[in-house]
Amino acid sequence: MDRNSNIYTIFFATVVVIVIGVLLSLAAMGLKPLQEQNKRQEKMMDIMYTIGVDQDFLTSEVIAQGLKLNYKLIEQYFNKYFLKQYALTSEGEIDESVNAFDINLKTEIKKPEKEQRYPIFIAQKDGKTYYVIPLYGKGLWDDIWGYIALEEDLNTVKGVKFGHKGETPGLGAEITKKWFEDQFKGEKIFDKDGTFRGITLLKGNKDPENKDKEDHEIDAISGSTLTSNGVTNMIQERLKHYLPFFEKIRNQKNK
Repeated sequence: MDRNSNIYTIFFATVVVIVIGVLLSLAAMGLKPLQEQNKRQEKMMDIMYTIGVDQDFLTSEVIAQGLKLNYKLIEQYFNKYFLKQYALTSEGEIDESVNAFDINLKTEIKKPEKEQRYPIFIAQKDGKTYYVIPLYGKGLWDDIWGYIALEEDLNTVKGVKFGHKGETPGLGAEITKKWFEDQFKGEKIFDKDGTFRGITLLKGNKDPENKDKEDHEIDAISGSTLTSNGVTNMIQERLKHYLPFFEKIRNQKNK
């Protein structure tokens, strides 16, 4: 074949494209297990964060043992604190056929309410029980998500962890900052009459300086009304599905 011909040029370019495509596909397949492991590790870290087990805590614990923090150790600590995890139905029943950790809320929330399964992670730390619930919603530009941990009374917030896909840096993206997440600690999701209220982001609320934790409100992010509203709606919408389960737990405790 004449190397100076157009046919040769097209043939050569086609071969190169095919070879590069095959190599990229093989590389993606080879990296997929590591990517999945990193996703699981990040998820475990985020869930543990809500109950006060953060990166610094784990690192100091592991260094004290003369070890380095890795995926297996993170998984061991996750299993140490989170002894139970359930996939709940809309009626608050446990569906043992579904692995709670593997539920992808991004796809799950697209199903009808009755068909969805609602994951919950139950932890024991320092003699106390905590209930961690995954969250998913919409911000200004794209998806937002997170986890909220409730104390044993199923009312008081122990901690939260948020994430986002494309919120504005310095504005909506501030939902991932510690100063913002710390505002939720000690807030209540039910009022004194036992009515579910959730938590509302409100400008000028001045948490954490505002010591009244019965207002069910925290300070919204200035200049980020739509992101703040997204967080409010996400908490409200997700938590309401767990009310039947909460009622069952309270009834068991009162027996």
